[in-house]
Amino acid sequence: MKIFTPSKVALWLLLVLGAGYLACPTNAQQASGDRSEAKAWFAKGEAALQTGDLDAAEKAFRVALARDPNAGGAVYANLGVVEMRRKSWDEALKYLRKAEKLAPRMTGVRLDIGLAEFRRGNYGAAIAPLQSVLRERPESSQARYLLGMCQVFTDRFAEAAETLEPLWTERSGEVLYLYVLGVAANKAGKKELDERAMKRLLEVGGDSPEFHLILGKASLQHQEYDSAFAEFRKVEVAAPDLPFLHFNLGIAYEETGKKENAVQEFVKDIAIDPDLPDNYYQLGKIYAQEQRIEDAEHAFREALKRDPHRPGAWFGLAKIYQQRGQYDEALKAVDETLRAVPESDKGHYLRAQLLQKLGRKEEAKAEFAHAKKLMDADLDKDREKWGDKQVASPEVAKGVE
Repeated sequence: MKIFTPSKVALWLLLVLGAGYLACPTNAQQASGDRSEAKAWFAKGEAALQTGDLDAAEKAFRVALARDPNAGGAVYANLGVVEMRRKSWDEALKYLRKAEKLAPRMTGVRLDIGLAEFRRGNYGAAIAPLQSVLRERPESSQARYLLGMCQVFTDRFAEAAETLEPLWTERSGEVLYLYVLGVAANKAGKKELDERAMKRLLEVGGDSPEFHLILGKASLQHQEYDSAFAEFRKVEVAAPDLPFLHFNLGIAYEETGKKENAVQEFVKDIAIDPDLPDNYYQLGKIYAQEQRIEDAEHAFREALKRDPHRPGAWFGLAKIYQQRGQYDEALKAVDETLRAVPESDKGHYLRAQLLQKLGRKEEAKAEFAHAKKLMDADLDKDREKWGDKQVASPEVAKGVE
């Protein structure tokens, strides 16, 4: 005969141990405990982030999120910062977008989104979040400066001049600010602001490496190569690790036919800033020209890791796949090119060739017609620009570089 039934066991334990030991916590008590743990783990994550221990920070933030899912906005924002510190821009944006959705009023999250897009070279995508920050926090000089730079890089020169001019008091001692402001003002037809910026640039620039880099780049744009090399050499002596120095030297060597020297300079610039997609793209172009196909493919893919929307890199891959007879893969790559540059005559012409190889003749015919239309429009623009001078028909179409 059983002396203790389950109910009697429970009663006995209550009498011996006291009711408090067996009482289950209420939902409110459990939630309060979880929130306290989450706060503690969140604080650990912030402390680790401040000391640069990114792995520990990530672990702590994930535990905080597991303890309190309602803390998602702040946790995802910090996970985004962790990935930004790692320079993993795509991962950073994934977390920051989640944070933005959960906490749309956090301007810091939108500022970080704009900064991440800027760092991966996706300047157009950075504009909207930066504009939203500036509307709510017009005193944010960081948001204003980044926004102005993005507007210049996307040829919105009048907007850029308007955005950047209010920073004059704060930044008119900086060479890069004055240069970018001058470019924006010049392109926007703001003569007084252009002259003021250039006058101040000459005063501030002096003999600084940054100023010589700007002068060298200006000479390079005008194809004055001797002058460009002279300016870049001055920079190399004073500041050999200055960002973009070796990139511009590489361009100068490439344009003067010294491709091996160009490769060496792009590799040097990668050592200084491994996140700049331009270096990998330029290497891919040179390798493709030299028929170093595997090296070219690797370089283009490295460029796309850092800027998934880089049309020239996608086009380079498409040409490689076409050369190998991988027409389906080539078509996917050229479609990515056209997603970024919808009216690229070069892209449509290649797409037409690939469709023809795949037996899709009607689609190919339509693509050839569209490519020709775009090429003719370019020729008309050239004729209008050069007046009655004869404009030769291009051997290859343009539009993705």
